[in-house]
Amino acid sequence: MAEKFDHLEEHLEKFVENIRQLGIIVSDFQPSSQAGLNQKLNFIVTGLQDIDKCRQQLHDIMVPLEVFEYIDQGRNPQLYTKECLERALAKNEQVKGKIDTMKKFKSLLIQELSKVFPEDMAKYRSIRGEEQSPS
Repeated sequence: MAEKFDHLEEHLEKFVENIRQLGIIVSDFQPSSQAGLNQKLNFIVTGLQDIDKCRQQLHDIMVPLEVFEYIDQGRNPQLYTKECLERALAKNEQVKGKIDTMKKFKSLLIQELSKVFPEDMAKYRSIRGEEQSPS
């Protein structure tokens, strides 16, 4: 899997370098540098074709749209992963708290029901396979 990304990364780095060099040629353009300009434009076209070929290998990769929003905002896309993990941990703690509360509620409910309906709760416990709790 990493080879696919390494291949794409290599093509992207070459492409960016060719764009940078093209910018230098264009900013200081002289008629004598037309051949170099044409060559760089051909390298850019070839680079785009190489990047397009990589697309076929990566068609099954799904990237959340929020990652692109982070990039558009100039933020590090790795922050997206960090913030997702932080949100998941916070939600996990919240759900764990609800589960703990429900367990306490169940325990208190069984305790109170055992006081009011001792025979029914004994049947309930026997059906559930739970031990009789001392009342």
